[in-house]
Amino acid sequence: MIKLGVNSVLFGGFDFATAAKHIKMAGYDGVEISAIKGMCEHLSLDNWKAQAAELKQIVSDNGLEFLSTEVASLDETRLLLAFEACAAIGIPIINVGPGGKSNVEADFERTIDMLAKMAVKAEEFGVTLCCKAHVGGAIYNTATTLRAMERVTHPAFGVDMDPSHIYRAGENPADALAPVLSATKHVHIRDCKGPGPNPGTPPNQACGRGDIDLFAYCKVMVDGGYKGPVCLEVIGANQLELAQVAVIAAESYGYLNACLRMLGAR
Repeated sequence: MIKLGVNSVLFGGFDFATAAKHIKMAGYDGVEISAIKGMCEHLSLDNWKAQAAELKQIVSDNGLEFLSTEVASLDETRLLLAFEACAAIGIPIINVGPGGKSNVEADFERTIDMLAKMAVKAEEFGVTLCCKAHVGGAIYNTATTLRAMERVTHPAFGVDMDPSHIYRAGENPADALAPVLSATKHVHIRDCKGPGPNPGTPPNQACGRGDIDLFAYCKVMVDGGYKGPVCLEVIGANQLELAQVAVIAAESYGYLNACLRMLGAR
C-alpha cells in the first residue's frame, strides 16, 4: 500500500499538534514534518532535542507516522543536524532542493558534489537523503534529474519527484516519472494552475483543482512498482484560516485515495 501524508508546511500558521490532528482527521497515514527555515519549522533543527519527545507523542497520539521531513536547504550544518534528529525521532527520509541556478554548470557540479557527500553521511545515521527537481534550480527537469541519478549512486540517496515542478519546466509529469522512477524514494505531490513560475494559490494546489493529470501520474507510480510515501506539499498557506487548510488537505486526500484505490494501491 502506498502511504499518503501531508507536509506540515500546509499548516505553517498553526502548531504541530493542530497540524497532526487535522492531517489525521483528513484520512492520511502520516506526516512530513516541515523543517524549512524561514517558512515553517515544526521541527526546529537548532532545538530538536527539546522537541523530540513531544513530537513523537503527538504523532503517536494521532495514530500517524513520520514519513519524512523537508529541510529544503543543502547547507551541510543543517543537514547533519537533520540526520541526527531524524535518526533519533524515527523520520526515515530528509528532503532537500538542489539550490543553484538552472543551466549553470558550476552550480550543477556543486549540487552533485554536496549530494554525494551528504548521502554518505545520511547512511551513517540510517536515513535517506532525497532531492527533487526545482523550478530555477540546478536540477530542474528530467534531463538534469537523470544526470544527478547517474552521478549520485549511493544507496542512501534518492529522487524526490514533484509533478508540479516538472510541469512548470514544460514537461508532462506522467511521461517524466517513468525514466526516474527507479531512483524515486519520495513523492511530493500537489496540483498546479497555469505554467508558473509559481504553482498557484493554495486552493488551486489541492489535488484535482489544477491542470496536471495526477491520475495518469499515479498510474505510472503504481505500474512501476513505487512503494514509497506520497506527501501533499502545498505552499503559501500561512495566512489562511484553519478551516481553509483543513479543506485543502481533506480534498487532496479524497482525490489521491480514490486514484490509488482505483489502481489497487490503497
